[in-house]
Amino acid sequence: FFTTVAFAQSVEIGYPPNGASVPAGQDLTVQVVRPDTLTGSQEVAVVIGLASCTSQSCLPPNAVMGNILYNGPYNPQFQQPNLPPRPPYQNFSVAIPASWTKGAAQLNVAHFTLIGLGPFPFSETLS
Repeated sequence: FFTTVAFAQSVEIGYPPNGASVPAGQDLTVQVVRPDTLTGSQEVAVVIGLASCTSQSCLPPNAVMGNILYNGPYNPQFQQPNLPPRPPYQNFSVAIPASWTKGAAQLNVAHFTLIGLGPFPFSETLS
């Protein structure tokens, strides 16, 4: 039961798309989407990191988050009612460090939430 409930609380990266190119020193909008669910939950936080993959293949985010671009509250909201329906999300404006090495990189997200009446803690990482 807990696996099904936890899966319903999972988030995804809505933006930027995979393969996007962002120059060093520029701001980037990262959209973290949480599909709508009937299970009660209390969002706690997300951490957004950027890991360089230029000298080796990218490690999974549960091994290395990389350079932390954001670490703080997560409060996904629905869009305004006159727009096409979408699941709740929150946009984060993060700065790519000016010293960032050009080449392949991986955007990583760690998500923390409390689920249900208990509540029980749930965490996940994704890229």
